[in-house]
This record gives sequence, structure tokens and C-alpha cells, in this order.
Amino acid sequence: MNISVRLFFGYFLVVGLAAWFVLYTFVKESEPSIRQATEESLVDSANLLAELAAGELAAGRIEDGAFAKAVAAALQRHPNAEIYGIRKDSVDLRIYLTDARGVVVYDSAGQARGEDFSQWNDVARVLRGEYGARQSRYDANDPSTSVMHVAAPVRRDGQLIGVVSLAKPMTSIAPFVERATDRVRASGLTLLLATALIGLVFTAWLSWSIHRLRDYARAVSEGRKAEPPSGGGRQLSELAQALATMREKLEGKQYVERYVQNLAHEMKSPLTAVIGAAEILEDELPAEDRRRFAASIGEQAGRLSDIIERMLQLARVEQLQAPGANLTVDLAELLKTAVADRQLALAARNLHCVIDAEPGITLNGDAFLLRQAVLNLLDNAIEFSPDGGEISLILRSTVETAEIRIRDHGAGAPDYALAQLFNRFYSLPRPATGKKSTGLGLALVREVARLHGGEAGFANHPEGGGEARLTLRRT
Repeated sequence: MNISVRLFFGYFLVVGLAAWFVLYTFVKESEPSIRQATEESLVDSANLLAELAAGELAAGRIEDGAFAKAVAAALQRHPNAEIYGIRKDSVDLRIYLTDARGVVVYDSAGQARGEDFSQWNDVARVLRGEYGARQSRYDANDPSTSVMHVAAPVRRDGQLIGVVSLAKPMTSIAPFVERATDRVRASGLTLLLATALIGLVFTAWLSWSIHRLRDYARAVSEGRKAEPPSGGGRQLSELAQALATMREKLEGKQYVERYVQNLAHEMKSPLTAVIGAAEILEDELPAEDRRRFAASIGEQAGRLSDIIERMLQLARVEQLQAPGANLTVDLAELLKTAVADRQLALAARNLHCVIDAEPGITLNGDAFLLRQAVLNLLDNAIEFSPDGGEISLILRSTVETAEIRIRDHGAGAPDYALAQLFNRFYSLPRPATGKKSTGLGLALVREVARLHGGEAGFANHPEGGGEARLTLRRT
């Protein structure tokens, strides 16, 4: 089974499980939701009836007064209502009133007059000044005989004189529950069919993109001229273009062999991970394992792209003998711009940046490269800072030099690593993920410092955390 078919089944299984979970939740929640809506309407009705019955209950003529006659007449009505396709031909309510002791003085069903209902939750809670409701079954073994009771206090001149309770059988709302369930299931089937179609289109597109990238990689490895593929998505196109740019940059350079060796060494680990994951995916695996290995392939492909991009940028800077542009750069503004560029990353970790910069510090140099160097140092500080921590950016100057210091409040770097941090491809595991970077960011910082007549360094701060330093010549 090729990777396209595997991707399709993996995608369909993931989406199918998600759809099943959502549909199952909707089906399980439909009946409670309808019950809750019914209870809410019963609360309003109970309070309305409590006001209508108060006068006659206080006068002691509730059983043969206008209230009882109105209720009896209402129960004889035939609404002939059409509610969203469901027919309603009867008034399905039972109403009973008790006195202040909980003894029934009126029952629309004519069954419970004189009985003590003070122990039933709907009446007992109202008598205690609480909201009263209960749900009971006439037959304990038959859920369809469930009846909802909602009670309200009957007051006269501010005094509690009784309780009115409405009872509604749940059989009257069963058709609405069944209709909601049927509609959810029909929608779920439609969703699964649409998911399958989208999965087929997505898998075909991804397979086409991967095959074009594979063919291009084969042509490059064989030394043949080939155009980098495009149209397979931004990331795949960028990876293809990065490969093409790398090839152009490396051709004719005296240090081709050294760069190829370094690149091959650094690409070996992610490529091994990709190959290993691909081989494992050839076997039948649970959905969770397939997702994990597919995610690993994507992550390692991203790492390969990042290595290539940073390698090309470093190669360009290493060849320069002086800054490519010689413009006046305001370093305080440069720090503010860098922090603004990383606001999303800072917010994601709840980090706070404090800029302590002397105003008016400028130098002549390449603004783009200086900005990249500061961003690389700031990225390192973000990755090694604890969540909710603080990052300090300090700018100081002398007549001849300007110094940028970026300090985090993390664990700092091990002593054995301090001398190697600016070496190409050297990287420490990130505390949050345990993963390493490409190891090219600090190497670029060192080269930018060199171009501007300065140097870069890193040391553990005496009060905790690490502090990176970028010193630049102003004259």
C-alpha cells in the first residue's frame, strides 16, 4: 500500500473518529437539552398559575372556584397544533396545589386530594424557600413513564400559603427527541461522505506534490538540469526553491566539499527519522501511531527546510568582507522592531520584554543583517525562558563600540557548552520541547558581528539565566 492510500485512510479515520465523537455527543445531549428547555417553560407556567390561584387558595375555595374550572376546561382542549412537523392534540399537564403544610388541596387529576406531599422534592424544596423540581417514574423499570414536576410558591400578602406544582409526562417530548436524533445522524452521514471526498482530493494533491519533489531531487542528485517544482503548496515549493538556491550557491565555490559534508551530516538525523517513520508506516498501525509518525515526517521535513535556508544565509554572510549595505542604523529602534516582530512568540509563552536602551546610539552597517542577528538572539532567549518570565534587552555604548545584551531568566547553559555555542550546527535541547535547533543561528550572529568589526558572546548571568552579547564597532 503506497503512502497516498495510507494518508487517505489515516485522514479519513481521524476525521471519522472526530465526527463520530461529535455526533455521539450531540445525540447524547439532545434529550437532556430538550428536557432543560421544557423545565424552563414549566417554571414560567408554574409561577403564572401560582399568581392566578393565590386568591382562591387563601379564601379556601380552590377546589370549586374559577381556577379549578379554568384548569378543567383547559385540559379538555384539543390544540390541533403542528410544531415543526409534530402533531399535538391534547394538553399534557397535571396541576396540583398544597397548603402551607404540603397537604394536597387540589389535584387536576382528582387522585391525590388530602395526601401529604411535603416529602416530595418539588413541594418540600419550595416550602424551604428553594427552587422545587423533581422527576419521577410511575413504573420504576420503564423510563417512558418518567414525569417532570416543577413547583412554585403561592403567596398572599407576602406569606407562603401553599405550593402549586405542574407535572408533564416525558412521553410528550419523546417525538422531538427522536426527530433531533434522526436529523443529527443524517447530518453525520453527509459529513462522512463529504469528508471522504475531501480526503480523496487532498491525498491526490499531496501525492502529486511529493512525486514532483522526488523527481526533482533525483534529477539534482544525478547532476541533471531541472526546474524546481511549484504549485505543491507553500512549504513544499519553498523547500524545492531552497534546494535549487542551495545548488546554485554551492556551484563553483571553493568550499563546496566542506559545506556538503556539514550539510550531509546535519541532514542525516532528520532523514533517518523520515525514512524510519516511512518504513514503519508501511505496516498496519493504530490510527494514533499513524498520526504520530506522519507528524514526525512533517516535522523533520520542516527541520530540513530550516537547515537549508539558514545554511544558505550563513554561506552568503561568510563570503562578505564588509556589510552589504552601509546605512545609519538606530540601534534602539532596531531593538523595538525586533521585539514587535516576535510579539506572537512572546505572547504564546506569556513572556515580557524590557528594553533598556540609551537613545541616539547609531552606527553605519547593514540594517537587515543586524536585525537578523538580534532576532536570532531574541529567539534563543524566548526558547530558553520559563513561561511567564522576563527578557531584558540592554543597549549601551562607548565612543567606539555599541553593545547589545539580551538576557533570559532560564537555567542558563552548561559550562561544557559555553565555548561551543557559536559553532556551526551546535545546539542545546530546548527546555519546552527537548528538541534542538539547526545550530546555525548563533553562527550567523558571530559572522554579522565580524562584518561590523565586533564580536558575539554568551555567558551565564551571576543572578541566574543566560546573557548573550553582541558588540559592534561604531567608527
